[in-house]
Amino acid sequence: MSAALDSSDATTSPLYVRSVAKAFAVLKAFDGGHRSMSLSEIAAAVDMTKSAAQRFTYTLGALGLLYQDPASRRWQLTPRTLDIGTSYLAADSLIEQATPYLVELNHRCGESVNLSRPDGLDMVFVARFTSHARAFVHMPVGTRIPMFCTASGRAYLSSQPPSQAANFIQASTLHAFTAHTLTNADEILTHVAESGPRGFATASEEFYLGDLNIAAPILAADGSSLGAVNVSCPTSRWTLERMVAEIAPLLIQTVRRISGGPSARQREQISR
Repeated sequence: MSAALDSSDATTSPLYVRSVAKAFAVLKAFDGGHRSMSLSEIAAAVDMTKSAAQRFTYTLGALGLLYQDPASRRWQLTPRTLDIGTSYLAADSLIEQATPYLVELNHRCGESVNLSRPDGLDMVFVARFTSHARAFVHMPVGTRIPMFCTASGRAYLSSQPPSQAANFIQASTLHAFTAHTLTNADEILTHVAESGPRGFATASEEFYLGDLNIAAPILAADGSSLGAVNVSCPTSRWTLERMVAEIAPLLIQTVRRISGGPSARQREQISR
């Protein structure tokens, strides 16, 4: 798995199977805002004809990935669509290596602790241990968060060569999710550059209002980043300054213990 930006267009290869891509596009069209859809809605969402949508939904239904309500005739995902994601979670040795340390960090700080992996311009939560108090943001495993405005993303970018980090930021859509989101590329890269020497990155209410984050990269033997661990705290209980003082040392200790395991080096060799 790699988060590197790739300028080549794999879709032009004769090995590229467009029907497979379209089938995944149909599945991905279902989300929180489109929990069920008619054939016409699916066709519009995926930019295909209604007859094509009918063939794809029938096939995906036969595979048990989609279900059609007999009364409304609307389609929706089934729990079987979780199989691929569950297989990934079971197969990723970084999750297995990190989990005991993430649980310990969660117990010591009492707040939500997340492990994320890079994918494109985002970080994806692959493990999550929620706050002992009430958590006000629901971010399940599989949630994608943009690199440019999150502590996890900045921590990951801080381990990359400056030119590569700049490429990621330039390729990102610098959208303001809140009034606090940094959208100036130079300012973001300054935050990234400052994160490297101190070992952690921060983000204050940039993706969600009331949410403070601190994160550190998990490093492979060669110094490259395999992912990031972040701690999320609400502004109702914490300030960023207090997080830096109290949680940053625990966080840095945690990622060093994860990075230092022999399986971390084995994982990096396998990924190459």
